Amino acid sequence: MLDALFSLFGPWVFVLQIAALIHFLRRRPDGYWIWIILIGGWLGAAAYFVMEVLPDLGLLRDAFQGIGRKSRIEMLEGQILDNPSAGNLEDLGELCFDHKQYAKARDAYNRAIAARSDSPHAFYRRGLCALALGDYAGAIPDLERVVGGDAKFDFYRAAALLADAYAHTGQGERAGNLFEQVIPNSTTPETLYNYATFLRSAGREAEAREWTQRLMQKKRSMPRNFERRERPWFRKARQLQKELGAA
Repeated sequence: MLDALFSLFGPWVFVLQIAALIHFLRRRPDGYWIWIILIGGWLGAAAYFVMEVLPDLGLLRDAFQGIGRKSRIEMLEGQILDNPSAGNLEDLGELCFDHKQYAKARDAYNRAIAARSDSPHAFYRRGLCALALGDYAGAIPDLERVVGGDAKFDFYRAAALLADAYAHTGQGERAGNLFEQVIPNSTTPETLYNYATFLRSAGREAEAREWTQRLMQKKRSMPRNFERRERPWFRKARQLQKELGAA
C-alpha cells in the first residue's frame, strides 16, 4: 500500500520532505523532528506537516493582517491631516508598531503625548518603541512613569521591561531589585529569559543556569499554541544554556 502511494506521487514525495525541512529550519521546533523527516521519508514528512505545519497556519493571520494594515496606516495618516487628535495618533502608533515601523510609531506617540499627556498606554507604547529600536536609556523614563503609576501594568510586563532596561544601561542594583519584585508575579518566557541574562551579566552564573532551566521546563507544560508563539524565547534560552554550560 505504501509502495503504491510512493509510486503514485513520485517526485512529490521529495518535495514534501524538502518543504518540511525548510519549515523546520525557519521555525526551529524540537530537534528530533529533523531525524523523523530525514529517516522517515515521506511518511515522516507527512507526520511533521500534521503536527507542526498545520497548527502554524493559525499564525498566518498576522501576515494577512499586515497586508491590510498598510492601507489602514495610509488612511489614518490622511485623517490626521484634518484631525490630529491624540486618539488618532495613538491608533497610528499602534498600527505602525504592529507593522514593525518602530521609529514611525515612536514619532506618532510623541505627537499623541504632546496633545494629551495623561495616557499611561501612550507612554508604555512609546517605551516599547524605544526598546524595539535598542534605545534602552530612552525607554526608561516612559517605563518609570508607567510603573510608578501602576506596578502591575500589563500584568507586570512594564516593570519587567524596565528592569531589563536598567540592566542594559549598567544599573545593575536597580535592575536586580526590580527583577526580585517582578519574578514572583510574572513567569512569562520573556521575563524569565531577561532575568537569566541579567544574572549572567552580574556574574551569578549558577542562578542563571537555574532560571534558564526553569524556562525550558515551562516549555514542557505550556499548551502547544502558546509554545509556538513563545518559541523565539525558548530558542534564545537554549542558546543561553549552551553558553552557560561552556562557561
